[in-house]
Amino acid sequence: MTLSVTSMDPGEISRIKILPDSGFGMLRTDRGALPLDRLDVRARISGLVAHTVLQTDFVNVHDIALEATYVFPLPDRAAVTGMTMTADERTITAELQERGQAREAYDQAIKAGQRASIAEEERPDVFTMRAGNILPGERVTIELSLVGPLPFEDGEATFRFPLVVAPRYIPGTPLSGPAVGDGWAPDTDAVPDASRITPPVLLPGFPNPLRLSIAVEIDPAGLELGEVRSSLHTVIDRDGVLTISADERANRDFVLRLPYAGGGQTAIAVPDESAEQPEGVYQLVVLPPAESAAPRPKDVVLLLDRSGSMGGWKMVAARRAAARVVDTLTAADRFAVLTFDHQVDRPDDVPPGLAEATDRHRFRAVEHLARATARGGTELLAPLSEGLGLLRASEGRDRVLVLVTDGQVGNEDQIVHDVTPLIGTTRIHTIGIDRAVNAGFLGRLAALGAGRAELVESEDRLDEAMEHIHRRIGAPVVTGLRITASGVRLVDDDRSPARLPGLYPGVPLVVSGRYTGRPAGELVVTGRTRDDREFRTSVTVQQRSEPAVPAQWARARLRDLEDAYAAGDRSLEDRIVATSLRYGVLCRFTAYVAVDSRVVTEGGETRRVTQPVELPDGWEAPGAVAPAMMRLAAAASPAPPPLPSGPPSFAPASADESLAAGGFAGAPAPASGYVNRVGTPRSRRPGIAATPAFRTGKAMAANALSLDDVRALAATEAQRLRDATAQPEWQQRELLDDLASRLHVLIGAQTDPAYTPLQELVTSLRSDAPATERWATALKVLTSFAGTTDTASSSTETPGSPPSSPDRKSFWKR
Repeated sequence: MTLSVTSMDPGEISRIKILPDSGFGMLRTDRGALPLDRLDVRARISGLVAHTVLQTDFVNVHDIALEATYVFPLPDRAAVTGMTMTADERTITAELQERGQAREAYDQAIKAGQRASIAEEERPDVFTMRAGNILPGERVTIELSLVGPLPFEDGEATFRFPLVVAPRYIPGTPLSGPAVGDGWAPDTDAVPDASRITPPVLLPGFPNPLRLSIAVEIDPAGLELGEVRSSLHTVIDRDGVLTISADERANRDFVLRLPYAGGGQTAIAVPDESAEQPEGVYQLVVLPPAESAAPRPKDVVLLLDRSGSMGGWKMVAARRAAARVVDTLTAADRFAVLTFDHQVDRPDDVPPGLAEATDRHRFRAVEHLARATARGGTELLAPLSEGLGLLRASEGRDRVLVLVTDGQVGNEDQIVHDVTPLIGTTRIHTIGIDRAVNAGFLGRLAALGAGRAELVESEDRLDEAMEHIHRRIGAPVVTGLRITASGVRLVDDDRSPARLPGLYPGVPLVVSGRYTGRPAGELVVTGRTRDDREFRTSVTVQQRSEPAVPAQWARARLRDLEDAYAAGDRSLEDRIVATSLRYGVLCRFTAYVAVDSRVVTEGGETRRVTQPVELPDGWEAPGAVAPAMMRLAAAASPAPPPLPSGPPSFAPASADESLAAGGFAGAPAPASGYVNRVGTPRSRRPGIAATPAFRTGKAMAANALSLDDVRALAATEAQRLRDATAQPEWQQRELLDDLASRLHVLIGAQTDPAYTPLQELVTSLRSDAPATERWATALKVLTSFAGTTDTASSSTETPGSPPSSPDRKSFWKR
């Protein structure tokens, strides 16, 4: 992975002071500290719910007004439910608005000389905060309120709060025109908002740039709590409040593990008091039965990331994790091992494709894994597509793909879009190894594949995480789950997860959704066990006032809708915005904005600074960075060509406003703009071709499948059904459920009449008709649709071409 530094002019270099006995990069300017002075995390855990307040303090040490930008992570499952801005003893409560509207309000306030702040979501776990018109010597405090569930399994809950956005590999061709953010990476056709998710990185040796404090209060809420453990920080217990020492750095996730005695099954209904008719949100928790039938033989594809960001302890842990997956295979299984960076390699002396898991083949695979070293870039799409392609040919076997990575890529939406049609019935398990892991993306992949995501922040955690993965490489204990209700009507279209994943050993099923009517009666969960017996359990509905339940449901539902949007359904944007605004939960299409009514600056100069972040603990800085800085200190780089005119509302800082990506503040303009490779100015030339899919209107709409593509997929789906005619009924039910979810994502929003047969098929597949009837209908419709030759009514859009719908800016540009 290549990090960047911003070049400096001679005058700037003359003001840099290298501290005695410091490492290279420990720099300080005559202006003093960076704008972010304090980061305070205060969490209150009640049972399996965490209520958290994140406080950020920005201080202006300059003699002109300041606009500070901070790119930071949050727990990917947490819902941001509120924001306040405090300055000059005035507290302003932020308003949640559509993202473009919020940006306009912020920009107008800054132009008018008013204090303002805005918080936006870039990824499920990456956010951007801006605070503008901070007066010289002034402190502005921004507080975000969050609520989120604690994952619970095998008797233990986990509270994880990320503290740093790690550098991410950015694939693709740089786009022409101004950047949409102030980061070090250029926007590309694969990651059109790369400059918004790549904050500048502090060079090695830089002193602790901010005061970090974390305090966690735990209320077991009636559950029996064992000894709480922290895997990455030393935790001090002060009167029942867990804190960290004052000298800790924000360079790794904060993780607490809370062993709880197992609880029972529950069904909670939370009425919506603002609704005109009785309705609300429910949450259902169901425990799995004991597994009694032996699992079927399985085909397993193992993908190991060996890119440059996996250096150090992560590579050692990743090799161990991958080798343990191979060691658990039996002679009845088949497998393939792919190690990847910017290219894909396979073990020597092992047959191509899926090989029999003999002792010899497994030994060769482990030997290959032991030789893997960190290098190159994270080209994840190619190995994922190849692995899923291998598993699509499996017959009569469980299909499993295991991905071992830190997930540090920027083209998450592109990957989700391209691999979604390939997943089918494959279970995707992700193992994220890092102290600042891209948890949101790994969770999305696991959800798409109805699998499991494990986060490994240290070698000590590896064995425990791998034990969980091993138990779930086989099929779930119960499949074909359905939820019905008595006394209340469930709104199935608003259920999260949209596809019920099944019951796995040791892992309770948690389902939430909306209901109408007055909560009463019970929820009934049915399914089929692996030995084809009926599974049935009933849980009495209890009405409670739990604001966290609607917020958590809204956050999960928004994630489901955003994934479907990334997979091609552009009609969902209005629904996403409406859900976000109604439940007051931040998403990628909305933003919190706070504006002070008072004017504090009038027509004065403003300095823009992007807060640099720590290099994640355990990462090795690229060796070329320090020599490049020394070369820059000897001679300044020449100025770049002028930028194209007409920047967007969130344009990057100009050359005399940008903060040096090396991490020191208060310095004058870098003379040569952004640098994405050491010593190489970042391209902004109009001559660079832009991929139309990401430069027109709806950014990724052009990647939607054409009618001919869908016909080809229909033929594949029909053949899959023919191949599965001899499978037990419970397996056929699961195949039909998976088919319905795939078709819904592919063609659910199409208005072309040519897609009507498939849209009607989705409705049929989700009906209460017998499985044999739905099976016959699906086979007939798919076969007919695949054989259609009339293309007159097909869409004229093809992959890579602009969409025919009216032009509309991508949400990160509004």
